Amino acid sequence: MSAILASLPHRKFTVDEYHNFIESGVFAPEERLELWEGEFIQMSPIGKRHAGIVAGLTAFLNHLFFSRLVVWTQNPIVLNNFSEPEPDVCLLKRRDDFYRTVNATAQDVLLTMEVADSTVKYDRDIKFPKYAENGIPEAWLIDLENDRIEIHSQPTKNGYKLVKILHRGDIAESTIFEEIKIAVDDILGKE
Repeated sequence: MSAILASLPHRKFTVDEYHNFIESGVFAPEERLELWEGEFIQMSPIGKRHAGIVAGLTAFLNHLFFSRLVVWTQNPIVLNNFSEPEPDVCLLKRRDDFYRTVNATAQDVLLTMEVADSTVKYDRDIKFPKYAENGIPEAWLIDLENDRIEIHSQPTKNGYKLVKILHRGDIAESTIFEEIKIAVDDILGKE
């Protein structure tokens, strides 16, 4: 049956149509959805560990960059006309209005971080190549399944050229922000 459905034409939805659906109440406010390549992706609920890591990274980055950049937490980024993911944490170029009047786009993102427990493969194999294709300079995958961090850098149209894998005991350092140096253990929390 799925082969039959896959062979039929599909209609993709645009970012504007997605926003219209949200504004008109088609989706419940508590639904966790992302628009990806014109399709609605239902996101997993956020667990305590995931939420704690996002909160810790947000506090750390706000401390470093409060007056220079915007720390963007679980908010949408428009990649193209058909994709609007909501990365866990991003560093965006500074805007005085904090993106109240415009959508944040891939061109605004300097670094993105995804915390993944059940979505590691989706984030690494689907999202990160698209982040690279859209020129996002650096992407971190906090891989809770394998208790490690991947730092992806040097974006190309086919994905990131460089991937550094870090384990407990290592220090995670950004390739573009010398201020970002943090122990992997501090990000992942106690074992």
